[in-house]
Amino acid sequence: MNRYFREISVTIALGLILLAMAVLAPGFFQPQPLLSLVTREAPTLVVACGMALIIISRQIDISVGSQFSVCSICAGLLAARGWPLGLVVPAAAAIGALLGACNGMLVAGLRLPSIVVTLATMVILRQGLNLVQQGAFVNLPDSVQWFGLSQAAGQWTLVGLALALLLVFGLAMRRVAAGRWVYAVGTDAEAARLAGIRAQLVTFMVFVLMGTLAGIAATMNIVQSPQVQPAVGSGLELKVIAAVVVGGVAISGGRGNVWGAFAGLLLLACVSPALTHLHIEAYWEKTIQGAIILLAVVAEGLRQRKSKGGRE
Repeated sequence: MNRYFREISVTIALGLILLAMAVLAPGFFQPQPLLSLVTREAPTLVVACGMALIIISRQIDISVGSQFSVCSICAGLLAARGWPLGLVVPAAAAIGALLGACNGMLVAGLRLPSIVVTLATMVILRQGLNLVQQGAFVNLPDSVQWFGLSQAAGQWTLVGLALALLLVFGLAMRRVAAGRWVYAVGTDAEAARLAGIRAQLVTFMVFVLMGTLAGIAATMNIVQSPQVQPAVGSGLELKVIAAVVVGGVAISGGRGNVWGAFAGLLLLACVSPALTHLHIEAYWEKTIQGAIILLAVVAEGLRQRKSKGGRE
């Protein structure tokens, strides 16, 4: 029970918010707006799965928003040139994997701090994209919209895909050896190395996987709009890091799971529509989200202090 205290706490908090909305603003649960909200967050959930692995391995990637932007523009340009989505999706995933591999080589290969590396690549990618696109939007063909399906069918497809990836990573992190290696490296990389785990390779592959998921998420995002703007993905890194940390993934590494990240994302995503239905000014959104994040970090600090105190 104590092991999953944060995850359970976030789930309870989410349940209380939904209960309060059911009493105070039943309109919050209208099917179509609720489906639209979940659909918008589907790409973010995919990125959050990758960010959870990154942080569990005791690393950080703040370039993911820029990776998402580059992959979105590249996917949009390919689709605009007539590429079918069956080729656009793997192409965007491959581009993301390449960008992730660049981060991974610098962090794992040269042993550079991940926050410095990804800060640099975030700026390089963002400014490079601005230079190339000059703010120009990419117009998409009609066949790209909602995978060529109706809007409702396309929305359910996106939600189903995001949940399927969540299930895969949730099971793999506990039942597949590679998933347990990520926890081992995040807990103590030197101990993992002595146990025969190639810690640097694990770190490299986690960054590659993060980029791959950013590419997949980018294609999930472009099918929701007739245009792709270069600024897409701006601020995404902060959103997914916040969701992961709120969801119980320890910023110090070695603890947490993607299920908690899912609950954290839902909790933060509910704030804006809840305020709208309660007729509360929108500027309270960031304040409330910031308070939730701060409470999560304080709870983690208290947990670590209690854990250390119990060992002394």
